[in-house]
Amino acid sequence: MRLALALLLVWPALPAAALTCENISYLGKSYTACTVDPAVDDLRLFHKNGDSILGSFRAIEGLPDVTALPFAMNAGMYHADRAPVGHYIENGVEVMRIIPNAGPGNFGLLPNGVLCITDTSARVIETLRYVDESTACRDATQSGPMLVIDGALHPRFLPDGTSRFLRNGVGTTADGDRAVFVISNEAVSFHEFASFFRDHLQLPDALYFDGKVSRLHAPALGRSDFGAQMGPMVGVVE
Repeated sequence: MRLALALLLVWPALPAAALTCENISYLGKSYTACTVDPAVDDLRLFHKNGDSILGSFRAIEGLPDVTALPFAMNAGMYHADRAPVGHYIENGVEVMRIIPNAGPGNFGLLPNGVLCITDTSARVIETLRYVDESTACRDATQSGPMLVIDGALHPRFLPDGTSRFLRNGVGTTADGDRAVFVISNEAVSFHEFASFFRDHLQLPDALYFDGKVSRLHAPALGRSDFGAQMGPMVGVVE
C-alpha cells in the first residue's frame, strides 16, 4: 500500500495548457493579448459544423468534441454570407484558394498574409512567400494587411494615420513556437497596432484580422464579446 502511494506521488503530471491572457497598457493604449504555445495548446480554426456556419463563440462551445473554450477570436475577413474572403483550410480541407493579387479594402492592401497552423506550430507568413514555399498547414486563414513583415512595419502605415478602430490580429515567432492574439480595447491606428506587435511583443511577423467587428472570448478575464454572427474564428479548445 505504501509503495503504491509512493508511486502515485512521484507519477509525472500531465503538462498544463500554456495559454495565458492579459490586459496590457502600451503607449497610452489598452490591449488584451492571449499567448498560445501551439505544441501544447489545441489551437484550431472554426467556420462550419457540417453545412451550418458556426458564427459565434457559443456555437464552438457546443461542438461535441469541445469541453471548454478558454480562448477564441474572429480570424480573417469574410463576405456577407460569412464565407472567407481569402485562403482558408480547416483540418486539412481547403475551403478557399489563395488570393495572391492586390485588391480593394484592407485585405487587398499588399503585402497580406496567412496564419498557418500545424499540430506543433503557428506562423504568420506573407502570402507570396507562402505560395513559393508550398507551405503545408493543417489549418490556414488568409487576411490582410500584414502588420509586421520580417521585423518591419507595413510600408503603408503612417505614424500620423487618422483611421482608428478597434482592431485584432496575431503575431508569431520566427519558428512558430509562440502565437500572440491581440485585440485593442480602444480605437487605434494601424501604425499603433502594428507597433505593439513589433516593439512591445517583439514579434517579427504579424497579421491583421479585422476592425470594427473584432471580438474576443477570454473567460479567464471574464470576457466574451458578443455581436453579429462571424465568419472564420480561431480558438484554443479542451
